[in-house]
Amino acid sequence: MLQMLMVGCARACCRAAWLVIVLATLGTAGAIGYMLSHFAIDTNTSQLISPSLPWRQRELQLDAAFSQRIDTIVIVVDALSPELADGSARALARELARQPQHFHAVRQPDAGAFFDRSGLLFLSTAEVEGATEQMIRAQPFLGTLAADPTLRGFARALAFLPLGARSAHIRMEDYGKPLARVADTLEGLAANASTAFSWGELMLGEAPHPRELRRFIRVKPVLDYGALQPGAVASDVIRGAVQALGLVPENGVAVRLTGPVPLADEEFGTLAEGALLNAVVTIAAVLVILWLALRSVRIIAAVVISLFVGLALTAATGLAMVGAFNLISVAFAVLFVGIGVDFGIQFAVRYRHERYRHDDLGAALVCAAKEAGKPLALAAATSAAGFFAFVPTDYRGVAELGLIAGAGMIIAFITSITILPALLVVLKPPAETAPIGYRQLAPIDRFLARHRRAILILSGIAVAAGLPLLRDVRFDFNPLNLRSPQVESVATLLDLMQDPASGLDTIDVLAPSLSAATELAQRLDRLPEVSRTLTLNSFVPDAQEEKLAIIADAAALLAPTLTPSATEAAASDSQTIEALRETAAAFAEIDGNDTVTALCRRLAAALLALAGGEPARRVAAENALMAPLKIRLEQMRQLLKAERVALDSLPADLVREWISEDGMARVEVALKGDGHDNETLKRFAAAVLTVAPNATGTPILIQESANTVVDAFVRAAAFALISITLILLIVLRRASDVLLTLVPLLLASVVTLQVMVLLGLPLNFANIIALPLLLGVGVAFKIYYVLAWRAGETSLLASSLTRAVLFSALTTAAAFASLWFSRHPGTSSMGRLLGLSLITTLAAAVLFQPILMGPPRQPKTDAPSKSLRQSSD
Repeated sequence: MLQMLMVGCARACCRAAWLVIVLATLGTAGAIGYMLSHFAIDTNTSQLISPSLPWRQRELQLDAAFSQRIDTIVIVVDALSPELADGSARALARELARQPQHFHAVRQPDAGAFFDRSGLLFLSTAEVEGATEQMIRAQPFLGTLAADPTLRGFARALAFLPLGARSAHIRMEDYGKPLARVADTLEGLAANASTAFSWGELMLGEAPHPRELRRFIRVKPVLDYGALQPGAVASDVIRGAVQALGLVPENGVAVRLTGPVPLADEEFGTLAEGALLNAVVTIAAVLVILWLALRSVRIIAAVVISLFVGLALTAATGLAMVGAFNLISVAFAVLFVGIGVDFGIQFAVRYRHERYRHDDLGAALVCAAKEAGKPLALAAATSAAGFFAFVPTDYRGVAELGLIAGAGMIIAFITSITILPALLVVLKPPAETAPIGYRQLAPIDRFLARHRRAILILSGIAVAAGLPLLRDVRFDFNPLNLRSPQVESVATLLDLMQDPASGLDTIDVLAPSLSAATELAQRLDRLPEVSRTLTLNSFVPDAQEEKLAIIADAAALLAPTLTPSATEAAASDSQTIEALRETAAAFAEIDGNDTVTALCRRLAAALLALAGGEPARRVAAENALMAPLKIRLEQMRQLLKAERVALDSLPADLVREWISEDGMARVEVALKGDGHDNETLKRFAAAVLTVAPNATGTPILIQESANTVVDAFVRAAAFALISITLILLIVLRRASDVLLTLVPLLLASVVTLQVMVLLGLPLNFANIIALPLLLGVGVAFKIYYVLAWRAGETSLLASSLTRAVLFSALTTAAAFASLWFSRHPGTSSMGRLLGLSLITTLAAAVLFQPILMGPPRQPKTDAPSKSLRQSSD
């Protein structure tokens, strides 16, 4: 019945060839129009998993409660000094806040009036005492600078150090590092090099912690969801403001963007990078392979047009079904070309074989449909079943790919038995003058048949010996490894992950109230896997009475110094030169150990060089030194104005970060240990979940994502195997023939996993789609051989079928090569595993399956064909 249907379809398409072509043209035009008007791609990797899962529900609940934390851009400002970092971040934040048309909100999480005043209160009492004592010790220095914030004042203040050393009030050794930085700064200014000076380092005698050189700005941009990169405009505005403010490396500042929005935008940019070149190279390679397989421009044109029609229809159908492609489902195009072209090649090669036997083109097409229709239909059905098996899984990325690719297999089959014959009728390719196939491989067929049993035993031993490798199959659960580390957003995120205090490996828990959150935080703090917890109460410092008393005493002493009633008149250039020379002379007179003496001489030389240089150099030095001084003095003034902090006095924007509009309170839980160690993350996530089952956050999401993906593929593999087996049983009607089809497929799967371990290639969220492809391509190839064997073919390697399978595999390999050479790591890993699975599948089909099947039950007994007679002649 199936053969009669295929033959009837071929006859109808041949008789109404132009009608078929017109209908295909109209359908293709409609599909392209729909695709152009509805094309969308979702680059958010968090959407690759079904939102209905419990752990995804917890994530979405947190996002809904604190929506300001999603769809953000994180601006990372690094500078050569804390003052420069602080001033640069504040200037940039002010500039962005003036542009509400591009940004809904602009916030500095670690800055603002509240933290400016209350910063000391978050230190321990001992640390507050130490910090205020250091300010008091620097009082003479600060007084001079506050009264005269010029280069002259700087020189005069610096002169207090040699004066204190001579009176034995200070030890120059204690100021070695900050004085060296002063010398570095002055020498850098003389050489026109990028440099920055930290006044905190000079006054406190300690180099700033790397964390003090970094500031953050979090903005919620206005997104253009109609664009392929919704945050591109906002990112461009930020970069424009950075350039306008001079926040560039030449001025000692580096500004980088990361966060959900830049990560998603640059993800798409990486995918698109080089895509056109890869597509052109792939198309050229496919055309060359088609030429080698078909040897006719007209037949190649028919196959390519049929393939293009099928691809357009599949793309439009896919968009209609899923609404927007994701980072995995967009690979349907490669799968369609890789597998869909197989149907075209199979039909076209069979047509060539029949055209050699029949001079009439129509008769050859009908015979090709009769002989190839059933294998193609069965291959399409089983391939589609293999892909559709992923639809019910929770791994949405592959589920949508399976839905689109499964539909694509059906579309490819239909175009191959309708449009392709119609095009061949219209294009009228010339008759074939030589047999199709590889008759020179007949001796290999005979060799394999003679040594069949030995080859099967050796193959079984080799595969069994490698079974222990399967224990080492590794799944790379880190989604960052699917992104290019070369793009700014990913490189910045990886840099931030090196700092445990960055909060990237934290877990969040929602509590019904602040009191419940506080009680929960106390229980979580007792876990050995937890380093700290934060709630809104964490921003109400403890021991405030003691700390405020210490700060008040310091303010009484320092306030007149930091806020002088009068400042000196602006210095003339001659007065500045005089002060520089006097300070240089004071340092030149210092005698100490060799290190101190050498440093003082170096500093004296730098001061004299500055005094003897052009006036412009002194202006540049004053700008470089005094701008951060003003920032430092203002910071000290604000810190000394600290007031008691209570819950009801906390700023509204800070409260909004921890308490939702409906009163839900957030608890932040930080990891203790190495956040890059998977076992540490697992223990951390498991421990927190035992206390707070509704917890969410990156450590939990990563673990749950991996579990969901693995579970999805286990389930899908089972569904696919069952559905494919049922289809084969219905069509083949012999359990033994079904096994002959499936055993090589399972063997190829096992060998693929074994080779992956040997090559050190892990499974990940992207390349795991090679497994459904293994089912699709593998079943198709093996069905072709099983049906040819059942038809009595005794020399499978020498037949035209092997020619079709080999060139089909080559075109598939060319399609996969475009993925392999992608600059996107996830896509590249997908191409590598697809290539590996293709090799094992092809070997299992072409080499192992004929050996496994053995001689056909009923060899062909019909009279030798024209091709066989010619080959024997």
